[in-house]
Amino acid sequence: MITNDAVVLGILLVILAFVFQTSENQRPFWQRFYTIVPATLLCYFLPSLLNTSGLVDGANSGLYPVVSRYLLPASLVLFTLSVDFGAFRRLGRASVLLFAASAISIMLGGPLAIWLLAQVAPELVGGQGPEAVWRGMATLAGTWIGGGANQTALKEVFEPSDRLFSAFVTVDIFVANLWLGALIYGVNHSKTIDRWLGADTSAIEDVKARVIAQTEAARRIPTVSDFITLLAIGFGATAIAHALADVLAPYVDANYPALKQFSLNAPFFWIVSLATAIGIGLSFTRARRLEGAGATKIATVFLYVMIATIGLKADILAIAEQPGLILVGFIWLLFHILIMVGVCRLLRAPYFFMAVGSMSCIGGPATAPIVSAAFHPALAPVGVLMAIMGYAVGTYMGYTCGILMKLVSP
Repeated sequence: MITNDAVVLGILLVILAFVFQTSENQRPFWQRFYTIVPATLLCYFLPSLLNTSGLVDGANSGLYPVVSRYLLPASLVLFTLSVDFGAFRRLGRASVLLFAASAISIMLGGPLAIWLLAQVAPELVGGQGPEAVWRGMATLAGTWIGGGANQTALKEVFEPSDRLFSAFVTVDIFVANLWLGALIYGVNHSKTIDRWLGADTSAIEDVKARVIAQTEAARRIPTVSDFITLLAIGFGATAIAHALADVLAPYVDANYPALKQFSLNAPFFWIVSLATAIGIGLSFTRARRLEGAGATKIATVFLYVMIATIGLKADILAIAEQPGLILVGFIWLLFHILIMVGVCRLLRAPYFFMAVGSMSCIGGPATAPIVSAAFHPALAPVGVLMAIMGYAVGTYMGYTCGILMKLVSP
């Protein structure tokens, strides 16, 4: 068993390098392989084999506390730093409303799934303490509204057991990727779907031209000064969040004990909430221009280190103990799909906005651009922009979803 965290960190980075190098390889084998297996899945799955096999003791590794307390808040700051609310609004009314419908349907769909199953199979959505199913579902809400950083944040806030968390990671991979496949399949039939929706597709061409112009305007070659500034912003905001959390959490704990049920006495809740708020605040300043220097790229590096570290704590066999959780995920997703289709028909919006709006939440920055690019490569940044919006609201809406699920749990 490997116990030296320096060795473990080196292994994780080698795994990440292998995944990303092969995912960009143009050889037919790797192209076909990554068409079936998402790179993000491998970044989680391969480290989990180290823990499941007993080669590394993931539960006692010191990497996760460091990654979750420092890299996670910094990544949230850098992700939300690049949110351009003005550009998002200029995408048009349909895209904004469908993104809102996507996020809200997921936030409400989780509690609804628990309530429905509690009437017929309460054992599927029950549990006590760290094994309470709602705790694992709260982390799924984080990633289905925002992304991996939000999921990790809510894992620390609601504290599900590592085995329960591993099971819901499997639910996420299985359910979300089936939906991704269905959306991409629908691209080839988008004209038929648009006719059924009664949609006006002319807006998509306007969006395409606008996004190309914005992307080119922001792009530049980053300097060492840019990288240092980005790290200073990310970790400086993290320092502020930690300092304020050290004051706010004990204050709530001592003076407002009733708020403990909402996790408001947990320092980590305040850390991620404040880091996200600082990032959103900075997005209204000139600091947003640093996106052109690679703010999202640095945040993404932090994110994949987190994914690998979380995988190191996972047991890939955990879902075998609770296979019914897959059903919970399907019911949740079905509610989301029904709401998205209903809103799309009501607005007479193109299938493009429904597909990207849905995957910007369910899949996040890793897969939303894939769906966008399936319509046209120039539209890939639309998926990125909408997914980054998910990062901005994912922690807050995921937290609200978690509290609602706790209230309706049997």
